[in-house]
Amino acid sequence: MAIILVVLIAVLVAADQLVKHWAVVSLKPVGSMDFIHFGDFKVFDLTYLENDGAIFGSMSGQRWFLIGFTLLIIVLGLAGMFWALKRSKFLAFSIMLFVAGGIGNFIDRFRYGYVVDMFEFKPFHFAIFNVADICVTFAFIFVIVYMVFIDPKIEKAKKAAKLEAEKTKSGNE
Repeated sequence: MAIILVVLIAVLVAADQLVKHWAVVSLKPVGSMDFIHFGDFKVFDLTYLENDGAIFGSMSGQRWFLIGFTLLIIVLGLAGMFWALKRSKFLAFSIMLFVAGGIGNFIDRFRYGYVVDMFEFKPFHFAIFNVADICVTFAFIFVIVYMVFIDPKIEKAKKAAKLEAEKTKSGNE
């Protein structure tokens, strides 16, 4: 399973970087183009943006802090992913998404000094984002699902198994 997670990280980072390369080469010269719409109702546009900050442009201009912080998160995320494999494949998968997204945006920050974004959600004035951001967003959602629904069941099963083991042990004495 660990090898699969590492391969998934590589695939997601490659997809992120390929889409960003396309955005730099093809989208940057035009700025913006229609992407998904139903009649006159726009859902997504492709809009080139260079974000030198973090989420929603916060911490703009803090390149080296963001590089260092992201690198720390990637290292901790990798360690956490391998630790989580012992507990839950779902949790390990969720952490893998964080790591993949972190690496994708780390590459941009290190290479360009900013992150290339391109997906603009039109129904709401929302941040323009990229594939790495999608990975991080889904990771966050999955970790919440894990903490609310899955982990309590794991803990309950562990307690039941411990009680059963104690009953068996005291019955054998």
